[in-house]
Amino acid sequence: MRAHSLGELGLLRRALQHAREQEAARQRAQEQARQQAWAAQHLFEAAVGKVKPLKSGAERHWSAPPAPEPRPLQREKDERQVLQESLSDEFDVSTLLDVDDQMSFRRPGIGLDVTRKLRAGHWSLQGQLDLHGLRQGEAREALGMFIRLSHRAGLRCVRVIHGKGLGSPGKTPVLKGRVQAWLAQKREVLAFVQARPAEGGAGALVVLLQPNRKKYG
Repeated sequence: MRAHSLGELGLLRRALQHAREQEAARQRAQEQARQQAWAAQHLFEAAVGKVKPLKSGAERHWSAPPAPEPRPLQREKDERQVLQESLSDEFDVSTLLDVDDQMSFRRPGIGLDVTRKLRAGHWSLQGQLDLHGLRQGEAREALGMFIRLSHRAGLRCVRVIHGKGLGSPGKTPVLKGRVQAWLAQKREVLAFVQARPAEGGAGALVVLLQPNRKKYG
């Protein structure tokens, strides 16, 4: 391109300068793009520094996964046991009671001598549950848990106080028959008798529990 005047020469110089600036900008953009591509490919190395690859067959160490949270196994077992041992209010215990003046109970295979010894205080009382003031549902739940925990603790003889019903309508022992029926349904219970006068008389029962083989071996 040739300039025929000074004006055209100035235009030519400006055009060439603009072209050079555009080419320089294009090269700078290419260089920046190249650097960004390299940085993206070497991001890990740039972050941690130089790394040395493992040799083939080198020993590798793997971290063990975190241990699971401990489960409340005993509580879950108790809850399952409660569901399995629901005490029925419709259970008729009258046919299982010994017909005597105190209506005692003994599980099949347990001799009369056991209830005689129980009534005479042969086994010392090791615990007691007082059901006074509890509603029927509350008393049933409390009794079931008390018998289960007493047996687990290795207790053999306990007392359950159901009251004489003096504060109930008609002054009848509302819980007495229920407690007898509930106890007869508990497999931990071997026998029960009415307590001696000094231990509650007609308002309480003395209960003999099976030995806990796990506790005593």
